[in-house]
Amino acid sequence: MVGEAIREETKAAPLPGPMPTPLRLLRLFFYVILFALTTLIILVTLNNTWPLKRTGHATTTLDHVSAALGVQERVHAVILDAGSTGSRVLAFTFLKSLTDVGCKRKGRGAHLSFIIANNSSSCDNSLKLDDELWHEVKPGLSSFADSPKEGAQSLLPLLELARQRVPAKYHATTPLVLKATAGLRLLPTEKADALLHEVREVLSSSGFLTTENSVGIMDGRDEGIFSWFTVNYLLDRLTGNPKDSLVALDLGGGSTQITFVPLEEATLSSTPHDYLTTISLLRQNLNLYTHSYLGLGLNAARKAILTQHLDDDGVIRSPCVNPIITNYQWSYGDDTYTISGPKVPKYQDVRGQAGRLSEKRPIADHTECVKTCVKVIGEQVHKPTELQSREVIAFSYFFDRATERGLIDPYKGGVISVQEYLQASVQACSIPNAEQPLACLDLTYISTFLTNGYGLKGTSKINLYKKIDNYELSWALGLAFHIINNGI
Repeated sequence: MVGEAIREETKAAPLPGPMPTPLRLLRLFFYVILFALTTLIILVTLNNTWPLKRTGHATTTLDHVSAALGVQERVHAVILDAGSTGSRVLAFTFLKSLTDVGCKRKGRGAHLSFIIANNSSSCDNSLKLDDELWHEVKPGLSSFADSPKEGAQSLLPLLELARQRVPAKYHATTPLVLKATAGLRLLPTEKADALLHEVREVLSSSGFLTTENSVGIMDGRDEGIFSWFTVNYLLDRLTGNPKDSLVALDLGGGSTQITFVPLEEATLSSTPHDYLTTISLLRQNLNLYTHSYLGLGLNAARKAILTQHLDDDGVIRSPCVNPIITNYQWSYGDDTYTISGPKVPKYQDVRGQAGRLSEKRPIADHTECVKTCVKVIGEQVHKPTELQSREVIAFSYFFDRATERGLIDPYKGGVISVQEYLQASVQACSIPNAEQPLACLDLTYISTFLTNGYGLKGTSKINLYKKIDNYELSWALGLAFHIINNGI
């Protein structure tokens, strides 16, 4: 009887059946979410933990996720580039791992001894560039040498653009720096100082973070180093192996710079002592060859070349200018020059083709123009033979003039030989062009500077860019990186 009762009770108890479908889906969803979050945490950790973090200048989706999760923070810097031809604002946004935030402040950014990024920890390469504002106003600050207040006021539109780009909550902690280049270096000291005084007043009321070092004239050497850093940073060539780095050539209006890491002992032994410096970068000290040639920028060289042929009547009659050009007005600094072709015109016989008549075409004298350029360049430019075997990247006016002649794509840039520059100069001198009256002079100067100045051969290749990854090539990015890591 007892056994039967037990059997009946067992019979009556229902066996556990399959889980209802909604509960199964809920549990599956929970496991999927748990797996996804675990995977995301692992990926974010690897992305932000040195030495496993991904190198390179560009931000990724993981970096933005890290910022949303509070593992990385957004940091900003505003740089005003007071160049000889215009003033530019560059406002940068970087993403920085919070594990690296406390590893800075080993140097000062005003005049450098030289530190790009503190090399005592994993700070190097911790900044990834996320955004850039670039805008320019003309004329340059040096054009206001006799009206310094007006010069300082010309910067207000640039500061307003920076305030709009950088979120208001970051203004008080965002460093603001203005550095003037060759334009102010060439001014009398008292005029440059008056301009900088007025600029300090304007910047101090901008709402951004400023110090006594926020305004000044940039040393030409620092300009070259920061430009070199920008190029190699954007091309991800800062690998720690000097052989991966590029030679940077910058041609501005008032000065031109060359910077690279020497690989050959002959370069170190034959280079003037003040051309060599040491920077701390990527947890190591690097020797750098760097020099700025003040007065050999394109506009300063134009002045020196043209005034070689200044006549008693105040008109410049240059062999670098086509005879069809008469009384062309060109301004540089506080001076305006009247420019014409030479008194004795030169012509080239052009044989008629396809039914066209033969003609005597007026041309600029390329041979004489080269001689004038050589005289201006002189013997002051050092010729490191190592350049023949190194990868070179050139920008600023090097890029602009090549673009105007159709040698490279104006958006993508490109690679040309020094010989192509030379051929372009010969062509520019042989074709009358009233719209570009100084094209012959500019291209002849550039090709002569590369050959007679730096000693490059016609077969030497040059990479020409204005932007890399849609970011401007300028010293401003290198300076921004420096002041974020080391302070103003």
